[in-house]
Amino acid sequence: MSLQTLDLKIIGFFKRAFIPVSRFGLFVVFFWFGILKVLELSPASGVVQRLFESTVPFMPFDTFLILFGLFECLIGILFLIRGTERVVIPLLLIHMVTTFGPLFLLPGETWTSFLVPTLEGQYIIKNLVIIATAIGVASHVRPMRG
Repeated sequence: MSLQTLDLKIIGFFKRAFIPVSRFGLFVVFFWFGILKVLELSPASGVVQRLFESTVPFMPFDTFLILFGLFECLIGILFLIRGTERVVIPLLLIHMVTTFGPLFLLPGETWTSFLVPTLEGQYIIKNLVIIATAIGVASHVRPMRG
């Protein structure tokens, strides 16, 4: 087998694997992190609570955290189900807007200095990879019939 043939086989494998692996990865991250919030075991709960308190608290934080965790679980589950992309992508957008909030609303907790994030800041910034992966999944959705 030539190097070019091997290269084409590897590329073909990655093209076939991209969508199922991406969907599964997004499911794992969202469901796992969400269920940790529901079970009150999330290491991110402190930042979430401080963000909640610095914005408009419209319900008890414990209730919000459970609902937010369930929201994350729902996003994860929807990424597993083909045909739900038009539902899950807007939900992901809402989630990402709220998730990036601490970078701007809690800079003391997310930055040590200019362009130097804390561990919490790095945790948030890695969501850019989630966005990129979700865009890749969404790019494979069949166009709507007109």
